[in-house]
Parts: sequence; C-alpha cells; structure tokens
Amino acid sequence: MEKQDLGRTEIASLGEFGLIEHLTKNFEIQNESSHYGVGDDAAVIDNTGFLTVVSTDLLVEGVHFDLMYVPLKHLGYKSVVVNVSDIYAMNAQPKQVTVSIAISNRFSVEALDEFYEGVNLACKFYGVDLVGGDTTSSQKGFIISVTAIGQAKEDELVYRNGAKPGDLICVTGDLGSSYLGLQILEREKQIYLSNPGIQPDLEEQDYLVGRFLKPEARKDMVDIFKQSNLVPTAMIDVSDGISSDLMHLCKQSKVGAIIEEAGVPIHNDAKMMALKFQLDPLTCALNGGEDYELLFTVDIKDLDKVRLMPDIYIMGEITEASEGVKLHSTGGKIHDLVAQGWRHF
Repeated sequence: MEKQDLGRTEIASLGEFGLIEHLTKNFEIQNESSHYGVGDDAAVIDNTGFLTVVSTDLLVEGVHFDLMYVPLKHLGYKSVVVNVSDIYAMNAQPKQVTVSIAISNRFSVEALDEFYEGVNLACKFYGVDLVGGDTTSSQKGFIISVTAIGQAKEDELVYRNGAKPGDLICVTGDLGSSYLGLQILEREKQIYLSNPGIQPDLEEQDYLVGRFLKPEARKDMVDIFKQSNLVPTAMIDVSDGISSDLMHLCKQSKVGAIIEEAGVPIHNDAKMMALKFQLDPLTCALNGGEDYELLFTVDIKDLDKVRLMPDIYIMGEITEASEGVKLHSTGGKIHDLVAQGWRHF
C-alpha cells in the first residue's frame, strides 16, 4: 500500500527541539542499561559490571551515499547498521545509539520521517536504544553522524591486535556482493542521466542490490561465538574491503598473513555480474567494501568449533610479520596482497 501524500511540512515550522521530539516520539527503550534517553541535556547509561565500547561513523552525501538511488528509509537503517557492526567486531553487544544530522532546506519533515523510520527499524532489529543526537542546518547535502555504544565483559572483548602466527583466518558470509550491487545502481544512474525516459533495469539482482542498500551486521555470528564458547584472537568488520581490513588487522597485530584464493567466499550472483561488467570476481571480493561481514582469527585449537559454525569460511593463516601479507592463487603462485579497498582521503 502506498503512503498517502500529506503534503510537505517545512522543518522551520517545528524548530530544532520540536523536530527532535517529532522524529523520536516512536522510539521505545529496550535495554535496562539505558537509564535515561532522549529529552535531557545528556543520556544516562548504566553499564555496571561491563566495559563500555563506543564507535562513531560519519556518512556524507556525495561521498558515502547518493540519494538518486538510495531511499531515505534504507539510508536510516544502514546508518545504524554500519555502526553496530563495529561493536560486533569487538565481540560486544550494542545497546545504544545517538544520531546527529545536518540537513539543507531541500528536505521536508516527511523526508526525515522516512529516514527515522529506517533508524527505528534497525534499532528494533538489533535491540538498541536511540538515546540522543543533534540536528543542524547544512549548506549543501545531507550529513549523518551516528555513535554506537555497546558493552562486553573484559575477557570477551576482541581487538585487532591479538592475532598470532598459526592462527586461522576466517570470514563470515560472502564478499564483493555489495560492490557489485553498487555497480548496477551506478550504471542505471548514468543511463537515466543520459535519457530520463528510460526505466531502470536492475536485472532482478535483488541479492546484490540489497547487500548494498540494506546490509546487515553479523549479530548472529557474535551470538554463535558466545554459544560455542569461542573468543576470536582478533577481529574487524569488513567495511573498506577485505584486502584493506586484513592489512589493518595484521598491522595492529604485527603479523603477516597468507590467504587462499579458493578460500575467498563469493556469491554466484556476484561472480556472474562481475563477469558481465568485465571485472575479475576475486578482485571485487577482495577490494569491494561495505560487506559488513566479520573477518577474524582463531587459535588452531578452535578449528573444530569453527568447522561446526554456519556461514563461516576459513581463508588462510596468520604468519610471521617478515613474510608479509600474501595471496596464494589457485594456479599455485604467491602474490603480494595489495590493499585496494576504500580510501577515505
């Protein structure tokens, strides 16, 4: 059912505090640690007995998203996901988020309602509370800043710096699908700009486009780790591309790595679409980014635990730092792995 068009409400008609009250009125507190949420000068969080984990991400229109093909509801959902993913990468549980936005007068209250509907859906799905944020004006574009706050027991936290030679390198899910979904959307955008009369053709690639527009953080995997009494030795979420993120992990742990080409998980739809774009599927998987899967290492003694876990792939092994970071191809050759993922500057 399509929403009835109720017209446009100018943001100025509500004012800053009226807008905040309007946008957050449907958010409900879900965690006991959220002692006090939206409505005062600061939120109050009680994490007695746990360590607090905090992560912040900035999303900028024209850099991180394009509103020509990203629906505002999806953008709100994704804005939360990319932040709680960082909390899961610490083997922690997200509990609260703050959402701050800078907007120009081209956005109406109804447009922001769509964005916050997506935020609310993500908060409910991941069991986190919206406890604050800010709104201000922007001279150009839409800017979003989300802070995620989580908690974990000290002996359960996982950092990037704990990998050691002999550890297995594992990844959840599949890689490169989000990047190929983006390529489809960018292609259709260029076609539309050249001829606005042509209808977009996403080729029924729901999986690939969905992986880009509405990614999911791997809460399920962190829950499985806990149920299996597994604590990875190091972990990072795959946001910049697995080649770049593996480099980050190795640098922090002062180790090297070797990954097997045959161990890199690629969805069949991604393989077919990469070939259609005349791209190498492996290159897309290693460098694409925005998969929000978990790249982690485990002690070899936990091999049997990992083997029993669903949707986990063993890609390689941690080596001494002097050996560098390598890729072992299916043809038997060993290459230096070059970080070609997302560069922020």
